[in-house]
Formats: sequence, C-alpha cells, structure tokens
Amino acid sequence: MQNLLNDWKIILLACLTLGLAPFTPEPHLWGKLRWLWGGAVGMQPMDWFDLLLHGLPWLLLIRLLIVKIVNKKPAKR
Repeated sequence: MQNLLNDWKIILLACLTLGLAPFTPEPHLWGKLRWLWGGAVGMQPMDWFDLLLHGLPWLLLIRLLIVKIVNKKPAKR
C-alpha cells in the first residue's frame, strides 16, 4: 500500500482520470469546488462524498509533492 501512495505514475493517472472525470462540459471536481466557493448552498451528503472522491487523487498528489520536497537531501560537496 505504501508503494501505491508514493508512485508518481499511479497518482498522476488517478488525477487525470478520476480527478477530472467526467470531462465534459467541465471537470466534475471543478464544478464541485465552484459550488463550495459559492457557499455550498444545497449540498447534500452525496455531493460532499463526490467532492472527496474526485478530490482525493489531487490531495494525494499534493501530499506526494510535499513528501518529496521535505525529504530532498542537500547535495554533498
């Protein structure tokens, strides 16, 4: 499981597929975020779950970037 959470290819594939699906007329995650920024008026529990489902790959990507930056060791001279 740890390997999956640190695999760039898997996480990028998840971001480009699940994170952006459905692609038309706009990515689903983008619509949910606009709804959230607009005050989340009328959001039901299913909408919150949908936001989590489509946003999780992006959260994993951000986590992976932070882990890689923090664990980056300075070059030896």
